[in-house]
Amino acid sequence: GTAVVTQDKAALWTDSRYWTQAERELDCNWELQRTTSIESIGNWILKVVPAEGNVSLDPFLFSIDTWNSYSRALHGSSRTLLPLKTNLVDQAWSDQRPLPSSSEIYSLPAEFTGSSWQEKVAGIRQQMEQHVQHPTAVLLSGLEETAWLFNLRGDDIPYNPVFYSYTLLTNTTISLFVEESRLSVAARESLLSGCPGPLCVELREYGQVSAHLRSYAQGNVTVWLGTEYTTYGLYSIFPQEKLLEENYSPVMMAKAVKNAHEQEMLRAAHVRDAVAVIQYLLWLEKTVPQGQVDEFSGAQHIDALRWAQEHSHGPSFQSISASG
Repeated sequence: GTAVVTQDKAALWTDSRYWTQAERELDCNWELQRTTSIESIGNWILKVVPAEGNVSLDPFLFSIDTWNSYSRALHGSSRTLLPLKTNLVDQAWSDQRPLPSSSEIYSLPAEFTGSSWQEKVAGIRQQMEQHVQHPTAVLLSGLEETAWLFNLRGDDIPYNPVFYSYTLLTNTTISLFVEESRLSVAARESLLSGCPGPLCVELREYGQVSAHLRSYAQGNVTVWLGTEYTTYGLYSIFPQEKLLEENYSPVMMAKAVKNAHEQEMLRAAHVRDAVAVIQYLLWLEKTVPQGQVDEFSGAQHIDALRWAQEHSHGPSFQSISASG
């Protein structure tokens, strides 16, 4: 969902899956908007924010495309869209904010990938060389981009096997911005196996990415990025003439094309999940007539059946179940 807060109003936009929950949890200070469209959010802002007012977003929480959508929604309205230097929600959390994940970031076994991260890097660099604009670097902001490129996985986001990170890949260097202490021994050894050399991954602190990019932007460079996933905060570091913008980065495009081994693994995963679903349907046939199952216990049971399958790392989203 999306929340907008002014000096005297607050509103939440979310889709139909969360309307009942929102009605129960929001107090009288909040308005519930039963849509998620940026057009609706923009119209609400125009009604409640006076002319000459400022509208601020955290630029590291919105992609370039989303930022530009808000900019268009406010264009010509005498309202100014500005990046927040300090996230006000973080300030409101104070020391009560839950700690970030400290779980291990691990290497995906070769049996699941079909190609090594070194082969993937070589393929992206080949695309850089062949591109008519000859970019000097590719910037990765989407978490799945870095996870796929290096064959690494984590669990920083519920139901998603990713971890907080950024990557800057040049013709001769690789910079991975991540909490290094969380890397497994095998993952660290893999990333450093090519050192020194063009396949040596330089491990940098996650919070250093902006400073590093500002330094890199001082040179004669062209940075290739995808506007759908790159945060506006990183994008705004570079002068326009030093950017090569496309909807998706070359890493995201390469990730979308599954090799033969990945296709085989996808089919095998669906077969294993089909077994769990069939087991669940048989269980329902036996237990529903006895009045021993409801939506919650049913969701718990199918999760347990899936966890029992080989290679399971959990569901891709929380179960949504209903009966009637």
